[in-house]
Amino acid sequence: MHMDRTIKSCGCDSELASCGLISLDEAVACAVSQVTPLRQTEHVLLADAAGRTIASDILAPSAMPFFDNSAMDGFAVRRADLEGRCCLPIAGTVAAGDVPRDLPEGTALRIFTGAPLPHGADTVAMVEACIDKGHKVHFETKPPRGSNIRRAGSDQAQGATLVPAQTRLAAHHIGLLAANGIIGAEVLRRPRVAVFSTGDEVQAGACRAGQIPDANRPMLCALLQQWGAEVSDLGILPDDAEATTAALAGLGDAFDLILTSGAVSMGGKDHVQAAFVAAGGTVQGWRVALKPGKPVMFGRLGRAAFTGLPGNPFAVHVGFHLFVAAQIDRLHGRVPQPFAAEPASAGFDWSRKPGRAEVFPVRLTGHDPKGTARLERLGAGVSATLFPLAGADGLAIVPADTDRIARGDGLRWHPFAATGGVR
Repeated sequence: MHMDRTIKSCGCDSELASCGLISLDEAVACAVSQVTPLRQTEHVLLADAAGRTIASDILAPSAMPFFDNSAMDGFAVRRADLEGRCCLPIAGTVAAGDVPRDLPEGTALRIFTGAPLPHGADTVAMVEACIDKGHKVHFETKPPRGSNIRRAGSDQAQGATLVPAQTRLAAHHIGLLAANGIIGAEVLRRPRVAVFSTGDEVQAGACRAGQIPDANRPMLCALLQQWGAEVSDLGILPDDAEATTAALAGLGDAFDLILTSGAVSMGGKDHVQAAFVAAGGTVQGWRVALKPGKPVMFGRLGRAAFTGLPGNPFAVHVGFHLFVAAQIDRLHGRVPQPFAAEPASAGFDWSRKPGRAEVFPVRLTGHDPKGTARLERLGAGVSATLFPLAGADGLAIVPADTDRIARGDGLRWHPFAATGGVR
């Protein structure tokens, strides 16, 4: 990662293998390699198409505009009829939606925006440059020939690509399709994702002493829905190896991706990895040089990819943006978007222990003269809390070998505005 100033490093990347960790780049590649693009499609109406991924290019069925029409309110004329005169009799009115009509020679037709250009007319004089006297119109200035006309096909040609394949439909795409008379689209089916939390201490809703509310499943479900997935919330797995094995084995081939949070590390009650293997899964990668979120696991269970995230809520949030979002993009047939692709500069000083890439919440405090975002670091040791995210504008990352950041150093960041809603 480029830094504007020299950042001291310890060269710990070479030690990752001996520590049993995989690098962040290797982890992302491993996560993405577990999934393949979906092929099954379905037809949906435009009213239900927001956020869906187009299966193949949608082409314009005809040129747009469909016909020559007026670009503004005014008077349609033959420009030659204005030579040597400044007034013309008004022969009628043409409104949007009217059938095209002929323009009698030596006359003008009152015309409104979007109305079909009368046969014989070659110019529209804007109403602001005319004096409408009821039965005749006085032209204060004479418009150039061809003024204020939107010609048929001037916006797009027949057969033009309106929306390319693998586009996730946003409101402006839907508007364009509707403007072309298209009422539905062939889209990829949504990726089917199963979501579990784990732990006897985790509860949905009211908790007794010693228990904690489950934040991870609601957060993951919301993030997955933003990325266009079909989500199945399968509840909380207990700290029991046999029960976890049975739950995973019982999923069959119903899902494209299985997500868990918690119980994937090396503690006495961390049963997910052993249960996953007992259920028939194959581990492809485990333990990432990342803070927060070292105990991440990737693999396959039947036809489904499996991603086991840590239990700490902020680590789950980071893991989604780094790994799961890329997997969903790949399932949709899109090239996964790189995490933290935006340049920024540090508005803070920070010393840290190198060895793992670190992701942290940041607030945008302004821009430098070149327009580069200036960021303030929020929170410290935030892997177990989501509170700093409440005031954050995004996430920033420093490489594994970085041990200090000085004010003005270059950073890369991931604005939340780039990830919310439709991508």
